[in-house]
Amino acid sequence: MSAFDYLAVLLSIVLGLGITQMLTGFAALARARNRARLYWPALMQMAVVFLIQVQVWWALFGLRSVTHWTFAQFLVVLMQPVTVYMMAAFITPDFAGEGEVDLRQAYFREARWFFGALVATLLVSIAKSLVIYGQLPRPVDLAGHAAFLAAAITGMISRSDTVHKVLAVVSFVIYSAYIALLFVQLPN
Repeated sequence: MSAFDYLAVLLSIVLGLGITQMLTGFAALARARNRARLYWPALMQMAVVFLIQVQVWWALFGLRSVTHWTFAQFLVVLMQPVTVYMMAAFITPDFAGEGEVDLRQAYFREARWFFGALVATLLVSIAKSLVIYGQLPRPVDLAGHAAFLAAAITGMISRSDTVHKVLAVVSFVIYSAYIALLFVQLPN
């Protein structure tokens, strides 16, 4: 077993917990559909977080070529699945109890935390590149980070329904394009 194989176990567990959070959230929403007042931007952001989790898993395969690991390197790498998990926890509605669940109200209650976790994820991603490879991500990757950072800061600041509807669509389109440009094949 290589060092990466060993370290990937914990990374996989944390990513698996995040994916479980999202799938459980979608299932809870389906089961509580009679008492849920839907808000499509929240659903779209849930889909984006699911994509992010899968893309992070996919991209982490590129770290298999790293043969020497320090605890600090591993901690930075581990923080990415942790912050993505936090995004999942904040965007997934809570259906505990019996009353009606208003997804719009839940979304705006957690929006600052959700977008804050996205900012943390982006900063950790850049730090990961610096700590592991000693350099910033490639320019196109860095441009994607900048676009996501602008969207996240906008989401943290704005309370406008229209802004958040636009952000949901833009987030989905930009993240899909980001994956199509950079992650079509497993990293070499």
